[in-house]
Amino acid sequence: MTDDKSDKHGRYLERGVEETLVTEFETDRRSSYGDFLELKTLLNLQKTFQDPAQPDEMLFIIIHQVSELWLKLMHHQLEEVMKQLRRDAFGPAMKNIDRVKAIQRQLITSWETLLTMTPADYMLFRDALGSSSGFQSYGYRRIEFMLGNKDASTLAVHRHDPEVMEMLTETLHAPSLYDEVIRMLSRQGFDVPEELLERDFSQPYSGDKRIVEIWAEVFRNTEEHWDLYALAEKLMDVETLFQRWRFDHMTAVERVIGMQPGTGGSSGVAFLKKALDLKFFHDLYDVRGALFYK
Repeated sequence: MTDDKSDKHGRYLERGVEETLVTEFETDRRSSYGDFLELKTLLNLQKTFQDPAQPDEMLFIIIHQVSELWLKLMHHQLEEVMKQLRRDAFGPAMKNIDRVKAIQRQLITSWETLLTMTPADYMLFRDALGSSSGFQSYGYRRIEFMLGNKDASTLAVHRHDPEVMEMLTETLHAPSLYDEVIRMLSRQGFDVPEELLERDFSQPYSGDKRIVEIWAEVFRNTEEHWDLYALAEKLMDVETLFQRWRFDHMTAVERVIGMQPGTGGSSGVAFLKKALDLKFFHDLYDVRGALFYK
């Protein structure tokens, strides 16, 4: 005879519930997993575009909603990085940069999932998207501003939303991640020009030979400046991962819609290709040339 919960080898097929597991939530005012995460709200935010919905609408919505959540977490972690840099706390700053990089990898992976959707699938609901476009993502725009791609003209797509405009305008005028790095270099005793410390932060920073010379000193004397050297390389990791995300975005769009215009009115792939030339940390690119070619 065997217990009906086990197979012929005597292995239990059901784990069951341990006596110590909490199962009563109405009487002791404890929050369940679903309550804590507000799952009833979260899992009802996926509103399809058509009735009846096409099969891949849910895939499209969830991929983009999850990406927005990752961008929100990335913003949170970048704020932590900048806070730690202002305290010259290298260890905690680099720990948070590592988390930013992990988030970026999650975002990159999302393109692979999205590409299980073919052109034949997408054409069934693309028109229902209207003029909406990923370029209108204010979560993404906030990240680009924080990383240094300060372009006030991109605010135009958010003019219809005063709350978003206020948030993005504040980020536009605040120091970027690299501005905080330059300030930190000054506090570390390097000769950083005053005009770079008090510049108009709403304008993009395109590099400065004097800062490149500082980084060259760091790279030539890594043992003496190990923390700065490690920080510089982690920033380049962030740059590289961002470029990978942009490239995968472009190739995903090309694979699904070819060279057609985007839903938001852009030229599509041609527009996305331009983003591949954008850089955040110009000095860290330029120092490579300075090290090899005096």
